[in-house]
Amino acid sequence: MTDQQTFAAPPGPQGSYIDGHPLDEVHYIEAKIILNGQRFTSIQTFHEFGKLVRKVAKQLRVDFETEPCEGLRPQIREVLFLDTKDFKLYNNAFILRRRIAYEDGFPAGEPEIVFKFRHPDLDMASQLDVRPNIPGAWRIKFKEEWLPEKTRIGGSRSLYSHNVEFKLNPLSFDEDLTDTATLVGALPALRPLLVEKKAHLELVHRTAVEEVLQQLGTLDFGKGLEAASNVSVWRARGDHRQLVGEFSFQHKFQRRDALSAKALQKCAEFFSALQHEAQDWISLGTTKTGAVYRLKGNPPQSHE
Repeated sequence: MTDQQTFAAPPGPQGSYIDGHPLDEVHYIEAKIILNGQRFTSIQTFHEFGKLVRKVAKQLRVDFETEPCEGLRPQIREVLFLDTKDFKLYNNAFILRRRIAYEDGFPAGEPEIVFKFRHPDLDMASQLDVRPNIPGAWRIKFKEEWLPEKTRIGGSRSLYSHNVEFKLNPLSFDEDLTDTATLVGALPALRPLLVEKKAHLELVHRTAVEEVLQQLGTLDFGKGLEAASNVSVWRARGDHRQLVGEFSFQHKFQRRDALSAKALQKCAEFFSALQHEAQDWISLGTTKTGAVYRLKGNPPQSHE
């Protein structure tokens, strides 16, 4: 069951959106290894995985600075995915989620909306204009995401995640995210997809996700390529069923062509070596979002 469409930028000047704004460029590399959620049963499990990271870093002579993270407690966030009943968003490479951090058991700060178009084709990802139509502040985060290959340990594949993030408050967005008219007014990229008035958004599989995330430290691959790393587990609120885990590290840059080829090679070698070292932990062929969408079988289509 799918209604996949091709979303291209409306005609505009070469290298720009329809209003002349230059196409967004990738400014992040984020490497992700998806892990078996059942492995995570306590905070000690996070530190056990951290030991694997340190072991591989030492073998490859990658500096791993953990002191600033020592003693930090895990961060807790609630993550809600919204989509139509037949997964129109996810089937067409869109992801819409609401998340909020918790401190000492209570919500902290304002909820945040993350809207993304994620696709293996860089041109398609960059041509999709994700900018919102809201009065409040927003931030674009365009990432190249590295993932293991779907069927084997040690390889890598790329997804391009074109994201916009903004706070959910009265100045920026109507809180009823299930209302299609409100949604397409604020996120014009969804207008071609949600033209039917009967389309309605709901909580995916009626599942609220609890994210437990532990900061591990900073990996230094040389030549200025430093990446903060963390490990996390997603579980269903209520029964606390472990859904999926993830190890990730991320580097932000201004210009891709200014990155050191040697440092990037070291980064890729680390990514491959850690997969081999942690192969008993790894869950191939999915993403965290994919794990949520596949909770009840009959998986939707996706570009992941």
